[in-house]
Amino acid sequence: MKDTRMISLNEVREGKKHKQSRFKHLQSYAYLAPILVVSGVFIYYCIGFTAYASFTDWDGISEVMNFVGLKNYIELFKSPRFWLSIKNNLIFMVATVVIQAALGMIIAVILKEKLRGSNGFKALFFLPISMAPVIIAAIFRIILDPNVGSLNQGLNKIGLGFLAQTWLGDPKWALISIIAVNIFQWMGFSMITYYAGLMSIPDEVYEAADMDGASFWQKFFRVTVPMLKGTTTVLFVLGIVGSLKTFDIVMLLTRGGPGYSTEFLNTYLYKTGIEQFNGGLSAAIGVMVLVIAFVLSIIQLKVSKKDY
Repeated sequence: MKDTRMISLNEVREGKKHKQSRFKHLQSYAYLAPILVVSGVFIYYCIGFTAYASFTDWDGISEVMNFVGLKNYIELFKSPRFWLSIKNNLIFMVATVVIQAALGMIIAVILKEKLRGSNGFKALFFLPISMAPVIIAAIFRIILDPNVGSLNQGLNKIGLGFLAQTWLGDPKWALISIIAVNIFQWMGFSMITYYAGLMSIPDEVYEAADMDGASFWQKFFRVTVPMLKGTTTVLFVLGIVGSLKTFDIVMLLTRGGPGYSTEFLNTYLYKTGIEQFNGGLSAAIGVMVLVIAFVLSIIQLKVSKKDY
């Protein structure tokens, strides 16, 4: 009888534990439900709608959406403007991601040395991130003005007037100018991120390197850089996705010109959908931006895993 009662009690306890674990499991989903609903409505529904619209002749305004199959994608792939936009995006992506990461790491390493006023310099480098793109664009439109801009005037005063250019009006320099402005705005983010990563590296590692007689650059390349690989990977992924989302600074400075020398995928998307009322083709461009961002992020993550 005792054995039977013990068995029944154990079964009851196990049943209660099972119910409690199921309740906790469902409770976890309940906590996630709000963000899942918001994401589903504002992100995944919009992605699905954009994908569907890319197969129609939608004008972006009316409710008429006639299915046209792959017509928009065929038109897109035949467009030289589309391929030029991809080229500009890739140049912008490689230049900004690499230079921002390199400068951010170097500045973070220097500021880690506890120099006098280092906190002020950190705030100064981080300040552009807190500024609205419209303010950044307004400042640099003045700085890069070919006639009264401080950059050309400064070059003239120090005897380097031959370097003065029509920075935003010359197809050879417009893209480079936008790259420089973007680096100025976002380099502080890389610096702060690397600085946080440096704080997690034990001092004993550098002390051991000092005992081995390692120089500053030897410690930088053989200790600092390898131990910040995870941070670098995160910054590269964010930089890749962020570069493909670039829109505001380009529209505010050049609107994709002169010609199409600074046309990006997002400016091409905007002009096609908003100015030309071709919502179907604009949606196809949006789908291609999503696909390119996804593919590049996967490649970057796989390359990073191989390094580890």
